[in-house]
Amino acid sequence: MADVMNVGVNLEAFSQAINAIQALRSSVTRVFDCLKDGMKNKRTLESREKAFIAEFQDNLHSVNRDLNELERLSHLVGKPSENHPLHNSGLLSLDPVQDKTPLYSQLLQAYKWSNKLQYHAGLASGLLNQQSLKRSANQMGVSAKRRPKAQPTTLVLPPQYVDDVISRIDRMFPEMTIHLSRPNGSSAMLLLDIWSKSNYQVFQKVTDHATTALLHYQLPQMPDVVVRSFMTWLRSYIRLFQAPCQRCGKFLQDGLPPTWRDFRTLEAFHDTCRQ
Repeated sequence: MADVMNVGVNLEAFSQAINAIQALRSSVTRVFDCLKDGMKNKRTLESREKAFIAEFQDNLHSVNRDLNELERLSHLVGKPSENHPLHNSGLLSLDPVQDKTPLYSQLLQAYKWSNKLQYHAGLASGLLNQQSLKRSANQMGVSAKRRPKAQPTTLVLPPQYVDDVISRIDRMFPEMTIHLSRPNGSSAMLLLDIWSKSNYQVFQKVTDHATTALLHYQLPQMPDVVVRSFMTWLRSYIRLFQAPCQRCGKFLQDGLPPTWRDFRTLEAFHDTCRQ
């Protein structure tokens, strides 16, 4: 509970308020005890009535005094800060086995960390935007007009151009079989058998890496460069079982050769060595 109370709450006043509640409960109990016991044995009826009324009034004054004290302390205690709007999750702090399952304290720490992360991300965004504006001003000049926002375009290439590009790539890699198909009219499809799952783990890893490479080589305005770059990368696997790892120098690690090829240098690495 300390993590909850230390934000926006006067702990000393809170402790005094607890004592005031206990005193108020005791005063109310004495009032009901007085009513329960009634008039005590006295010599005369008049003396019994006077004693009962006097005791009852004293008890009521005690209740009124303790209630006023509790009301005064309630203003000093303050309200918990709204920085932790965890709602009903605060009930987790009442768990009697808090030491064994500190879920609420961990939830608070995670919330504080999330708030700090959001704060620092906002600061970083502001700084990056300022730097971006400075670079734009230095490159284009203070009086330069803002460039119009680029509109998305669709790249349409003539079929003859596509055929020529694939033909050149086919001649570049004679050891690889490339087949161009047009099942739906003019849209071309390059057939590469990299999707069928192999029974061997080494080729399964190569397939995963090839899928990653397809996502890496993206240049919509120059599709011929994209295809040529991917085919060059894929061709580097021709020495899959002959090239050692460039990091550890070994041919095998956990029974597998280096299955990763660097996108830029085409060097071979084991999965664990490329990290």
